[in-house]
Amino acid sequence: MSNYYTDHPEIEFHLNHPLMKRIVELKERDFADKDAFDDAPVNYEDAIENYKRMLDITGDIAANIIEPNAESVDQEGPHLENGRMIYASKTVENIEATRQAGLWGISMPRRYGGLNLPNTVFSMASELIASADAGFQNIWSLQSCIDTLYEFGTEEQRQKYIPRIAAGETMSMDLTEPDAGSDLQRVMLKATQDADGTWRLNGVKRFITNGDSDIHLVLARSEEGTRDGRGLSMFIYDKKDGGVTVRHIENKLGIHGSPTCELVYKNARCELCGDRKLGLIKYVMALMNGARLGIAAQSVGVEQEAYNEGLAYAKERAQFGKKIITFPAVYDMLSRMKAKLDAGRSLLYMTARYVDIYKALEDISRDRKLTPEERKEMKQYSKLADAFTPIAKGMNSEYANQNAYDAISIHGGSGFIMEYKSQRLFRDARIFSIYEGTTQLQVVAAVRYITNGTYLAIMKEMLEQPTTAMQPLQVRVAKLVAHYEEALNKVNADENQEEQDFLARRLYDMTAEIIMSLLIIADAEKAPELFEKSANVYVRMAEESVIGKAAYINSFDAADLKNFASEAKPEETEA
Repeated sequence: MSNYYTDHPEIEFHLNHPLMKRIVELKERDFADKDAFDDAPVNYEDAIENYKRMLDITGDIAANIIEPNAESVDQEGPHLENGRMIYASKTVENIEATRQAGLWGISMPRRYGGLNLPNTVFSMASELIASADAGFQNIWSLQSCIDTLYEFGTEEQRQKYIPRIAAGETMSMDLTEPDAGSDLQRVMLKATQDADGTWRLNGVKRFITNGDSDIHLVLARSEEGTRDGRGLSMFIYDKKDGGVTVRHIENKLGIHGSPTCELVYKNARCELCGDRKLGLIKYVMALMNGARLGIAAQSVGVEQEAYNEGLAYAKERAQFGKKIITFPAVYDMLSRMKAKLDAGRSLLYMTARYVDIYKALEDISRDRKLTPEERKEMKQYSKLADAFTPIAKGMNSEYANQNAYDAISIHGGSGFIMEYKSQRLFRDARIFSIYEGTTQLQVVAAVRYITNGTYLAIMKEMLEQPTTAMQPLQVRVAKLVAHYEEALNKVNADENQEEQDFLARRLYDMTAEIIMSLLIIADAEKAPELFEKSANVYVRMAEESVIGKAAYINSFDAADLKNFASEAKPEETEA
């Protein structure tokens, strides 16, 4: 019987990374729960075995319940009845299966009914579920919104809401509006207080994933007369209190099982989460960083499934008397798909580990003062997490699209037929590079770390890691770093903001491709049986891309920008 975890030993490889020891130590706080909770681990080895058991359960459910239900969910989708969203019938089965397996409240402390698992393990489970059905992964993984409530809510709110999520209630984050998509400063949903201090919400939210969930985190304008982010606060809305109806469910290209709703708030009772005026500045940033890591995991899941579908078809399909997997054009495509998958997964889990360390130290700091060494460690990993998250989300979402596209190409005309899964993967993947921040916005988030040399310093530090079998590849990547540094110095020396903005995507791609090359080389050094082929292919891909982009940047003149300018009329441009 198939199991999406045990079928892919590459995932367990990342579970055994050396940083996991520090993560477990911090997350378990020297295993303080072992005397109070039967399921709490007693040491590091016990914790890792717990993680493996949980992932084995998730892999089994993903392969044998969620995946077989995916086609039906894609065809039925959610529907609207009397102002309420009704899930597809097989989605209800999926939710119940994950509830019975205890796969909710995963990251929360045991005292609230959670499993106290690290973000790295949650990301692995997200990948497994996304491989089975990316739309259902949206519904399931939005439980991570509870991390923001845990971090910024009161103890009373934690005790009220976290056990409900651990029991399997659903969540959403209600941020965007008809006139506020990526530009959340324009949010105008009103939050006002009654005479007794009760908060009420009035207005409309649009494009809300899982929008008729049980518990919502809502961004709203609490400060009358304001027009920017400083007037926004975060609120908790409980569906049990009423006051919110679903006006419309979007008819989307893909992820059909994931309901995308337009919500109408009418005097909806809610609670303030955290402090006023910090909704966008602080709390949404926390929500979005978690969501972006979730989309990176979702993307890796679809990268894997697209590769699986392409590989299986290529092994079976014969043309001109041969299996098509023997054709260079096909095995080149498959090797690139696998290389992107392995490198993207390595980037995902390195990012998740960085997040785990700094988040665990932040959590400890709420109970006691950190030592100077711990504060330094938290600052170090917070910066790494902030730098790695936009490239993990951006690159993996692009790779998911590319792998899904290639899976259809391998299938030929059959890939265009609705009976084959590859078309659904292609439709599902298209949103990954759009929601929770487009790839262009990931470039904006990463560019300061590019121009200030943060990524360059990371590359040089990674190049110092000793290698033996993989040393020839490392030497080749060192040459790419030199090309990258030359291009970066050129852009910084030009001191032209418009030029920097124009070239930012190329610098971003180069940055990610070099870092992923170094990550996959390190993986191949430790486990050549899993990653050596991908390391060789990925480095060649990086050479092809980085050298070309460096040549483009080094020959670029700011005067060339006029050749790329918009055709808009001057008055439209000024407006």
